[in-house]
Amino acid sequence: MKKLVCTVALAALLCGAAGAVGPGSYNASAQLRPDITVKIDGVERIFFNVDGQEVHPLSYLDTTYVPIRSIGELMDKNVNWDEATYTATIGGVRVTPDATGALDQNAVVKNVTLSVEPGYTIVIDGTARTFYDEQGNKVEPVLYNGSIYLPIRAIGEIMGKTISWNENTQTVLLSDSNGGSGVTDFDTGNSSGGTGNTGNTGSTTGAVTLEQAKQTALNHAGKTASQVTFVKAKSDWDDGRKVYEIEFIYRSGTGYLEYDYEIDATTGKIVSYDYDAEGYAPSTGGNSGSQTATITEARAKEIALAKVPGASTANIYEFKLDFDDGRWEYEGKIIYNSMEYEFTINASTGTIIDWDVESIYD
Repeated sequence: MKKLVCTVALAALLCGAAGAVGPGSYNASAQLRPDITVKIDGVERIFFNVDGQEVHPLSYLDTTYVPIRSIGELMDKNVNWDEATYTATIGGVRVTPDATGALDQNAVVKNVTLSVEPGYTIVIDGTARTFYDEQGNKVEPVLYNGSIYLPIRAIGEIMGKTISWNENTQTVLLSDSNGGSGVTDFDTGNSSGGTGNTGNTGSTTGAVTLEQAKQTALNHAGKTASQVTFVKAKSDWDDGRKVYEIEFIYRSGTGYLEYDYEIDATTGKIVSYDYDAEGYAPSTGGNSGSQTATITEARAKEIALAKVPGASTANIYEFKLDFDDGRWEYEGKIIYNSMEYEFTINASTGTIIDWDVESIYD
């Protein structure tokens, strides 16, 4: 069976804006693949750039890539490009319409040269992302004809979709469930009845399904599915191994508890977990403990930004007020100049409790 080489092209980020060759870039041979069809939840998607020209998937190192504008459309999010830091950001609620145009009637499969861009930073919903193929190998963003491209498998997993490949129709399928005859894993070519896939559960390890991982998290938390609301349940790669990221909310009184689990997709063991009290009024008693949040959000952000000269509130992500260890704390991260700063600030005193710095390329 032929091994699929799937790549989905990322179109120009914004009108008049496009990617530029970044640090550490190098040229590589790939294929333009107009013969590959992309279907999202059963609906065929055709992609266009801002000039109304149809853009096609690319195939590079057995991985399929699509344009970033197209990914923004798929995720219903905005796409921005900061050439000063070589950072593409996908997030927020999309405010621009999907691109339209004329079909490319003369497109053919052909060899092309693209630029591999290990120096690019891709931030999705405030988190710098690293992408991997089905075997756990890191894959980089690429640049072709001034447009950035990202791997469709990784984007599909971020969207919580199952990714599969129909060899007969040369179709990449992104859906909430994986099934049907003729469907194979698009990176490995494994049959849907083989060890590389477990049917319609979304598991790619042949050991633990997504539903089993969700139940493991619920059992550990002492909750039932009817008591919680799941806000995240997807597979991902972490330190070279496949894991499930599970997040759900349990409402309690005037606030709620947010549970986060990471579960090994091969063994089913809990890799890490935590839960935070959300939504409780800091000035009241009860669940708020003995301390109150006398430091405002604005002041907490000022304290964190003072340690990162040049950064602004636009560089702050995942900022929130949590109740932990009997005290109110502000938590968040700053992403600036290719570095990520995670911080925890005592909401009563303004003291920085925890400060962690790492390169986003690590």
